[in-house]
Parts: sequence; C-alpha cells; structure tokens
Amino acid sequence: MEEAKMSHWATVRAVLSILQWWVFNVTVIIMNKWIFQNLDFKFPLTVSCIHFICSAIGAYTVIELLKIKPLIEVEPEDRWRRIFPMSFVFCINIVLGNVSLRFIPVSFMQTIKSFTPATTVILQWLVWRKVFDWRIWASLVPIVGGILLTSMTELSFNTFGFCAALFGCLATSTKTILAESLLHGYKFDSINTVYYMAPFATMILSLPALILEGAGVVNWFYTHESIFSSLLIIFGSGVSAFCLNFSIFYVIHSTTAVTFNVAGNLKVAVAVLVSWLIFRNPISVMNAFGCAVTLLGCTFYGYVRHKLSQQSAIPGTPHTPRSQMELLPLVNDKQEKL
Repeated sequence: MEEAKMSHWATVRAVLSILQWWVFNVTVIIMNKWIFQNLDFKFPLTVSCIHFICSAIGAYTVIELLKIKPLIEVEPEDRWRRIFPMSFVFCINIVLGNVSLRFIPVSFMQTIKSFTPATTVILQWLVWRKVFDWRIWASLVPIVGGILLTSMTELSFNTFGFCAALFGCLATSTKTILAESLLHGYKFDSINTVYYMAPFATMILSLPALILEGAGVVNWFYTHESIFSSLLIIFGSGVSAFCLNFSIFYVIHSTTAVTFNVAGNLKVAVAVLVSWLIFRNPISVMNAFGCAVTLLGCTFYGYVRHKLSQQSAIPGTPHTPRSQMELLPLVNDKQEKL
C-alpha cells in the first residue's frame, strides 16, 4: 500500500514538474515575441542582457541567500579557462534565439530549433571525428526532411530570422559539445550553470548592446506610451527566463530520460499552438505537417539514443554513442545516470 502511494506521488510530481516547465518555457517565448512585436521594443541584445542580469540575480538569491541549492565550487582559474568560453557560446545561443524571434514567427523558430540534434551529430562527426551508429543517422532523416518542408512552406519566411535560428542551433550544439570537455570533472545542475555563466554573459553582451542598441532604447523611452507596464513585461520576461532554468532542475529530478525527451518535444508543440492562438500567424497545412514530422523525428531520435545507451551498458555489446541526455551535461542527475 505504501509503495503504491509513493508510486502515485512520483507520477503526480513528474506531471506537475513537466507542466510547470512547459508554462515557463511558453511564457518566456510568448513574452519575448510580444516585446518585439507588440511593444515595438526591437532590441534583442538588450532583452538578452536583461535576461542574463535577472538570471544572475536569481541564481545568487537561490544559492547564496536562500540556500536552496548548494554552491558547486569552481577553481578561480577554471572560471576563466572553462566557464568563460562556455559563457561566450551560451551568450551567442541566447542572442541568436531572440534575434530569430524578432523576425520570424514562434512556430517557425521552434521548429528550426528542433534541428539541434542533427547539428550536434554532424558537428561531432565533422570536427571531432566521432563515429555514430547507422540508426542515429537514420533517425535524423525525418528531422531534416521536416525542417526542409517547414522552411519551403513557411508563409512568413524571413531569411535573416531563419539564418539566426539555424546558427542558434549550431551554437547550442557547440555549447553542448564543448561542455563535455570544458566542464569535465564538474557536475553542474541548471542553477549552478546560470550562477557562473550569467555574470560572464552579461559582461560579454553589455558593451555590444550599449553600442548597437543604446540610442534606439533611449529613443524608445521617449516615444513609447505606457512605459511602466512595458518595462514590467520586459523585466518579467527576464524573471521568467530564470524561473525556466529553475523549472528544468525540477523536471530533471522528477522524470526519466525518455519522459524528458518526449515532454521536450511536446513542449515545442504546445509553444507552437499557444503562439498561433495569440499572434495568429498564418500556417499552411504542409507547414504544420512539416513541423509535426520534425517533432516526431526528434522523439524517434531520442528513443534511438536511449536504446543505444542501454545497449552499451550491457557487457559484451559494442560501444555506441551516449544518449541525448548525456549531450546535456549541464544538468547533473541525468548525466550521472546515463
């Protein structure tokens, strides 16, 4: 009886953790798009910088003041030799995501971001000469096909936004791959990752944001109506961005790798649906079909990697590449398990 109650509570906790992860993720995406489109605050570097500042303050509060998470100590020299390069790529990744939102619909941007598994595999194969099982390559076919179909049928296609989203995938893959080597020996969770990287990212981005967007931001202050409510939304998106990192910490602890993979792809579908309900961007039938194929391909890819990971754990079986979750070494528990 006691075991049944524990199992029931574990299921409820997993569902709640996934739901709150979805809520924060969709909230951040929708708020950012709203800022660019409805508030006419077309400054992605500044928005990204605000996100980094809010995340740095939030992580400091959680670790240093509230003591909710213990601080993972990092040697001073490693902060510059390991954390700083990771922060630079992390910064580029976030900026490119916001730049793409500035020019293309949420649905298209989210679909392109699903291309990340393919760019990760291709980069590891080209640059690091890593060998992958043929089933990994086969699982990438629907992802690539879905992205091509979505891009060809996108009614609000913008070349600059498309390129920003695509290079954002490359930045995400680079960050993931570099983390395996640069952060070797450190078992970071999502909160400690933000604690160390957000201040560096703020430092990196502050000067470019000031030079490239400073004058425009000042002009926006003088010409835009309802400044106070607009600033609440802008800084609210920053707070939500930190809460998203915090929510990832809980969902990692409450779900298995397979559940995390499926929930992550369903999260994209939820974001696409909610964005369409709010912004009503035109989506053709073939475009929606391409998005669905891409998400199903990502789910299949995660399943294949998980099965290959289990196979490699069996003595006497050939070594296969590690699971997708291991390609996310900034989250502690799943990295240890897989």
